[in-house]
Amino acid sequence: MSEPDGSVETQDTREVIMEATFRALRKHGYSDLRVRDIGAEMDLSRQVIHYHFDGKYDLLSSFLEYVIDQYEGSIAVDEETGPREELEMRIDRCLFGPEFAEFSHWERMEVYHELYASAQHDEAHRELFTEHYDRLKASIVDVIERGIEAGAFRDVDADLMGQHLTDTIHVARERRLALGHDDAPEEARRAIEEFVLDSLYDGSDEAGEADETAES
Repeated sequence: MSEPDGSVETQDTREVIMEATFRALRKHGYSDLRVRDIGAEMDLSRQVIHYHFDGKYDLLSSFLEYVIDQYEGSIAVDEETGPREELEMRIDRCLFGPEFAEFSHWERMEVYHELYASAQHDEAHRELFTEHYDRLKASIVDVIERGIEAGAFRDVDADLMGQHLTDTIHVARERRLALGHDDAPEEARRAIEEFVLDSLYDGSDEAGEADETAES
């Protein structure tokens, strides 16, 4: 489908508008943002925004979904990827983010958490964030359950462990953004490694390998 001016295809236009929304939100903030501010951040006519979205609220709801999709992108795993490695990859993606051509992970997280803070007054946005939380937690729980089934992890309450990890990730990000504690994500990652991952992994395979080496 072509745009009214025939310049850009629909999917490309959506991304242009979403990235322009990032830039406008960083400049103006959530409460003061206007559609004209977004239009000023892109080369396309502002009419293109109205062609795709029914006003500021519709645009910001789509923008929120766009941001969430970026952080729910698949990670590269194959049959050689063990449960602990996959779990670490998922945790690292949530804590440190994927790479972007424009704006760093933390610049994008600033916008994400500004919308997150306002969600307490917005039922529709609160539902989007809740769904995102549930999917993030479910992806972690799934890895833990598969690890237990495969004998790579000891038997634990996978749902409770997944919730603990998800909450730790959210708090570490918020502490960095709201309190300026730049080391919070790295500190959280080290704590997860020592107090969660090491406790999940009983090291039986490594112990077995050590015994075989000693015997040989």
